[in-house]
Amino acid sequence: MKAYRVLQNQVYDSGPFSIVPIRFEDRMNIMQWRNEQLYHLRQQKPLTDADQNQYFTTVVAHLFEQEKPNQILFSFLENGSCIGYGGLVHINWIDQHAEISFIMNTKLEAERFQEIWTAYLGLIEQVAFEDLKLHKIFTYAFDLRSHLYEVLQACNFTLDARLKEHCFFDGKFIDVLIHSKIKINASLRKADERDLNVTFQWVNNPLVRRYSVQKSPILFEDHKLWFLNKISSDCCCYLILTVDNETAGSIRFDIDENTTATVSYLIDPKFHGKGLGRFLLFEGTKLLLREKSVSKVLGLVFNENIPSLKAFAHLGYTKIDNSDGTVYFEKYLK
Repeated sequence: MKAYRVLQNQVYDSGPFSIVPIRFEDRMNIMQWRNEQLYHLRQQKPLTDADQNQYFTTVVAHLFEQEKPNQILFSFLENGSCIGYGGLVHINWIDQHAEISFIMNTKLEAERFQEIWTAYLGLIEQVAFEDLKLHKIFTYAFDLRSHLYEVLQACNFTLDARLKEHCFFDGKFIDVLIHSKIKINASLRKADERDLNVTFQWVNNPLVRRYSVQKSPILFEDHKLWFLNKISSDCCCYLILTVDNETAGSIRFDIDENTTATVSYLIDPKFHGKGLGRFLLFEGTKLLLREKSVSKVLGLVFNENIPSLKAFAHLGYTKIDNSDGTVYFEKYLK
């Protein structure tokens, strides 16, 4: 197996799936899949054996030794067999971003599209964010495959742009959609007294209050009494989100006698639009289970709070009620 000079690691794996530096032996399968899926590729005509051999010997072969190649390609394997290929292309080393490229075995698309794309995105993120230390990765896709956008959104990619009538396809102009994900160094810690002032600022921020049950302003002394009670209570798990060592939000679980935890979370407005709600819910619940005995989590979301509605749904919460402009979600943990 050849190795990329630019990478510290050459193999990235998750369960049965892995990506390895693109293998010469996979070139003809890759050519077949590309020719079968011309409709969504920036490829003008079917490739020939001669085209593919020339590309691998004149382009791919030189990528391995370059310190800053413009693309890094991988064979995507399941239990050692190649079922797709892709990589990071159009790499901009100055601005630290790259486009994601991926294509799978055509025969697997109908039944396993979401599963395989999700696995691949998780692996290519390791390459981009952990190994190459890139800041941003993105996809550039003709508006032809809505099922792809569902996978991207489920993996916390954000729709950056819709380029109207940007490409000419099948006798008409179609849109191009760009989804992206930015590297975020996020973590959770227990709330303590140093968080009193920032949490007071949040509860009175108009953008935060918009989705709060309590709409009227909160007095500092009232907030202080409430906050100190929460962080000292055995019936509460109160966590603070930090992003790049900056306080960015919070999540709180209030636990009743039936071991049901009612969840409430907020993101500092300047960190909105980064997919942090899903991170808070997922990581917060993991920490909750380490600290407390909880059987169910219950959440209340306003109908107009679309990001939170999507966050609960994506993480497997069940919608149990919809009335008075709010939606209740629940998830059993045991």
